Amino acid sequence: MSESIVSLTNAKIFQGSTLILQDVNINVNKGEFVYLVGKTGTGKSSLLKTLYGDLPLVEGEGMVAGYNLRQMNWKKVPFLRRSLGVVFQDFQLLTDRNVHENLKFVLRATGWKDNKLMEEKINDVLDKVGLRSKGFKMPFEMSGGEQQRVDIARALLNSPKLVLADEPTGNLDPETSEEIMQLLFQIAKDFNTAVIMATHDYIVINRYPGRMLKTERGHVYDSASVAAF
Repeated sequence: MSESIVSLTNAKIFQGSTLILQDVNINVNKGEFVYLVGKTGTGKSSLLKTLYGDLPLVEGEGMVAGYNLRQMNWKKVPFLRRSLGVVFQDFQLLTDRNVHENLKFVLRATGWKDNKLMEEKINDVLDKVGLRSKGFKMPFEMSGGEQQRVDIARALLNSPKLVLADEPTGNLDPETSEEIMQLLFQIAKDFNTAVIMATHDYIVINRYPGRMLKTERGHVYDSASVAAF
């Protein structure tokens, strides 16, 4: 039986006191690749922020990687986030240190202490994204595609059960976008990691078809159960 990594039941998503999404019912299993689509301002970011504990879930039920979103507080959020990997559109790499030190910074921040284990982990994730020989490079010395690969490597540091990718191909040319998509699909398949990818890029979706969650008019529609897409 498939293991559920994300489960929202009758959830309401709020930004402050403003209701953004209602009656949200989502289930994403281990190793599943799911697109999150919808026009700007329809709630995609709010949904992602709820999944990684940036917005509280105040109504309905929600479980992410074994953590109950209704029981989240500032003490528990770091533990939830260690089970997740988040990939951003604008990379958010530290510009004053090289790739290796960027990754080491995250490991230290999430509680790693053993230098040898940190070195092994950094080499492992750089291997996975095809950048084993680029650890010495500064972010500004790398192409956009390489920086996005570093961002994905960073997301994999704590062997996440779920990767949330927010417009990861948004700033990339078509060829590089294709490489990043292949990498994300491979991660889902090889490591049985669930991936939820927010995107506006229908060219990518057409090339790499998958299940879609669509935010529209305050609801989330699931292509697995709704044919009207």
